[in-house]
This record gives sequence, structure tokens and C-alpha cells, in this order.
Amino acid sequence: MRIISGSFRGKKIFPPKDLKTRPLKDLTKESIFNIICHSNKFRVNLKNSYILDLFSGVGSFGIECLSRGVSKVTFVENYSPVLEVLKKNLNNLKSIKNYEIFQKDLSNEIDFLDLKNKFNIIFLDPPYKNKNIEKILLNIYEKKILSPKGIIIIHRHKKEEDDLPKFYKIVEKKTYGLSKIIFLS
Repeated sequence: MRIISGSFRGKKIFPPKDLKTRPLKDLTKESIFNIICHSNKFRVNLKNSYILDLFSGVGSFGIECLSRGVSKVTFVENYSPVLEVLKKNLNNLKSIKNYEIFQKDLSNEIDFLDLKNKFNIIFLDPPYKNKNIEKILLNIYEKKILSPKGIIIIHRHKKEEDDLPKFYKIVEKKTYGLSKIIFLS
């Protein structure tokens, strides 16, 4: 795994130490950023964006955002072994300080009250077996933490069918190998 673009382009990202965490593959990540930067279906300027990386794992998505010059990334991860790798990956960037990490179990403790920003991009990459997507999306909506022109990006198994709240609109859906990426507005 590596950083694809920006000020840390080419820098390696330490992988998880076990098989419980499924990191975002470079090809999928590159495709996501091509859509963010070049799609005319939504308008997100990465340079001024606040990013919420839920179930962040080793931080591949959020670190890519930091490398591309976003305003701030908020990482949320609960699994202790991978949380240590996330911290190691962020410390490896040395000069970057525009991030924060919350250790929360989003499967049980969905509480966004302590988040102070409205987010331009919310990246949601739960374990494939997690069935709480609808509850998490409802909470995002109720807490009003997505900016009015913001997008939610969901990474799921291509065969997984989640119930999405009706107030979100699917803007784009792509499949990459076993992965499915859904863009919501």
C-alpha cells in the first residue's frame, strides 16, 4: 500500500498486522479519488475539505486526503491492533498535524456529538459483516455533520445489499473486484 498523490506521493503505508482488517486497495483508492476530483456529479474541493474517515483501519483513505492538502481529517477506529498501525502511519508523516483520532466502537456507540466540524466527505468503510450502515447513516443525517454539498462514500462487498435511508441519493456506484463503492449525496 502506498500514497498515490500529493505531498507524500509514493510513501508506503504500513499494513495491518492481522487479517481482521481489510485495507482499501490502491486501485480502488485511486478510482475513488479520480471520481472525487473529476466527476461533474458533485463538487468537492479537496483543498478546503474536512474529512471524516469512519472505520479508518490503517488510515489509507484519510492519509491520502492529508497528502492531497485537505483542511483536516478525523479518523474513527476502535480495533486496538489496527489503531496502533494507524498512529504509526500518521507519525511517519512527521510534519502533518491537521488530524485527530477517536477510538470509538461505531457498531455500539454511535455518538457524533463531540465532532465540531461539518464534513465535506465522509468515508464509511465498515467490516463487510457489519449490518449497521443504515443506523450510522441516520445518525449522520440527524447530527447534521455532512455539509450541504458534501458526499458520503461507502466501501462494501459487491454482493452486500444495505438499506439506505431515503433522504440520501445514490450519485455513483462502482465495482472493483470484490469491492463496491457507493457515492451518496
